[in-house]
Amino acid sequence: MVDEALASRVRFGDGCPERLAEAVRYSLLAPGKRLRPILVLMAAEACGGRCEAAMPAACAVEMVHAYSLIHDDLPAMDDDDLRRGRPTCHRAFDEATAILAGDALLTLAFETLAEEVQPPRIAARCCSVLAKACGACGMVGGQADDMAEASVEQSLQRVESIHARKTGALIIASLQLGALVAGADESPAGVLARYGERLGLAFQITDDLLDVRGDVSRVGKRLGKDSERGKATFPALLGIQESHRRAERLVEEACDALGPLEGKGAGLEALARCVLERNR
Repeated sequence: MVDEALASRVRFGDGCPERLAEAVRYSLLAPGKRLRPILVLMAAEACGGRCEAAMPAACAVEMVHAYSLIHDDLPAMDDDDLRRGRPTCHRAFDEATAILAGDALLTLAFETLAEEVQPPRIAARCCSVLAKACGACGMVGGQADDMAEASVEQSLQRVESIHARKTGALIIASLQLGALVAGADESPAGVLARYGERLGLAFQITDDLLDVRGDVSRVGKRLGKDSERGKATFPALLGIQESHRRAERLVEEACDALGPLEGKGAGLEALARCVLERNR
């Protein structure tokens, strides 16, 4: 459902150069987990909403995520050659086209929210939530600190702060968007935020573990690069076994946080437990 919805939103009309459109589709429609849009849909359902109404918000989140991956992979950032099992956007096209493809996806995300989410009052709130999550105090700020991290003292608190913004903020926003579209009040929205905070950290720990012991053919990106660059990661600070135990505790806490939803969060609980088993 998500893949079809995304594909339908990147059929550009006159004015969009074909090479730019190809780069946008190449990155957005590449095989991926679709974790964030699925969280939007599951959160909406858990709050009594419909997937169809939440789909524009789900697509917007994935557009922001795809833009962030394009830019993270650039030579000036993480300088990666492989993403989702294929050459990164700047390798498949060129650096300038990749930058512009990321710009196009970011702006398309807010166009999608503004034009397709109803009523307009909720669309405006969705735009605000997503902008804060991916902005200077959220995802972009986390990436900036991650880039500067090798030059500062490494600590568990700092690593958690980086990833709460770089990874966790967009995961929490995905849940908030689902709740908003479903018309939920503050109580279930707070439950989902607590769940998302723990899920985001568990997801990042498993990502760090995959960088150490994953299979590149499954993960779809170059491995071992964090240790090569001297980045502070959870395995580097805690060790592999303690990192895994920490991820397990966080997943249990995420699932416990769903208790007030009284069974309506069963899909979210199952998804959280799958994070521990991810191989890509």
